[in-house]
Amino acid sequence: QVQLVESGGGLVQAGGSLRLSCAASGRTFSSYVMGWFRQAPGKDREFVAYIIWSGVGTAYGDSGKGRFTISRDNAKSTVYLQMNNLKPEDTAVYYCAASGRATATATAYAYWGQGTQVTVSS
Repeated sequence: QVQLVESGGGLVQAGGSLRLSCAASGRTFSSYVMGWFRQAPGKDREFVAYIIWSGVGTAYGDSGKGRFTISRDNAKSTVYLQMNNLKPEDTAVYYCAASGRATATATAYAYWGQGTQVTVSS
């Protein structure tokens, strides 16, 4: 079992920045691929980014390319999502998740946090 707790969400103006954190506990954090997803009201859950166990390999969904950066600190069992130049369409609940493989498919992630709300005002 892996327990995940997100933090860092909030209200920000368009063009601003936020850094989300996801603290993990339980089984060996460093062995998992960590991902971020988001879900806006009335929309499907959307892939944002993932990072492999070493931190070297990353992938991003189209919505965050060039603006979002995922990173991880295995010593702290924490994964981060730095979000810059935020837009109103980035408003959503952001979830971190853990998977045994590198994929953008949400169903492959076995463990999920409770989510943190990000609201971007225009």
